[in-house]
Amino acid sequence: MARMTGIAPDRPLLGILLMLGFCVLAPLGDALAKLLGQNLPVGMILLARFAAQVILLAPLVIATNRPWRMRGRVLRLAAWRTLLHIAGIGMMFSALRFLPLADAIAIAFVMPFLMLLLGRYVLDEEVGPRRLIACAVGFVGTLLVIQPSFAAVGWPALLPLGVAVVFALFMLVTRQIARETDPVSLQAVSGAMATAVVLPILLAFGDIGPEMLRLTVPRGSDWALLIAIGAIGTLAHLLMTWSLRHAPAATLAPMQYLEIPFATLIGWAIFRDLPNGLSALGIAITVAAGLYIIARERATSRAPRSAPQPQQPAPPAAE
Repeated sequence: MARMTGIAPDRPLLGILLMLGFCVLAPLGDALAKLLGQNLPVGMILLARFAAQVILLAPLVIATNRPWRMRGRVLRLAAWRTLLHIAGIGMMFSALRFLPLADAIAIAFVMPFLMLLLGRYVLDEEVGPRRLIACAVGFVGTLLVIQPSFAAVGWPALLPLGVAVVFALFMLVTRQIARETDPVSLQAVSGAMATAVVLPILLAFGDIGPEMLRLTVPRGSDWALLIAIGAIGTLAHLLMTWSLRHAPAATLAPMQYLEIPFATLIGWAIFRDLPNGLSALGIAITVAAGLYIIARERATSRAPRSAPQPQQPAPPAAE
């Protein structure tokens, strides 16, 4: 059947590789935020994160003459995406002030499961039984990693759950506009929107508001970390946006479980936190589920090439 739209077909393997890059960079940025959270309010880290995004990407948008104007539906969805982005990152940075890196990310990993359901029931994406099983297995592995102790941590342990809900919606919105906008332009505009939201709030509170929203001057060593957070966060979410241009959300959902082992490695390297035996088992399960998805998508992508050729040439697809 001919394609009647100009939208390019999905390329799931490319989407998976791009999401893998996101899974490495995202916990690295979170680790830097955890370090900075010892000295700076969350609001200041958020401001630096989004301001750096604008500073890095706006010149590229201008130099390459990329389209940046948004109207109508795309503009409204981009605004919602920005607000979700602010809320999700803000809650995660707040959680990292109280929780170990791997624990915070592991608790948040009800998100890919939520995204899978949203992809199936909201976007009407195809979700086969094998991907459902792989996602469920990965979720079981996540539960083994979490081992939350709400009695010891208190209410901050709930923050990653909020992150999960917010970022499931964030990725759903991103999928809706990913093919209608240039990824670099979208990130530049989103960074400008977020800066325009966060900066006035910090200026309004100054040094008399809630501790997390106070305007504080960073110290010497903090500047380098703030710049690094902005650069890493910008690249990570560019990779995530690019991945959603090439693969359905349901395909990418199980891949994101790989953030957990990467977060564990980064947490050990920086904070010397190591998982116990049960957590290590859970990490192994999540990695296995992610690798299975990669193998499954590779087999699916090669299937048309190995299929028998028709006796008569098929009509060409409309480009």
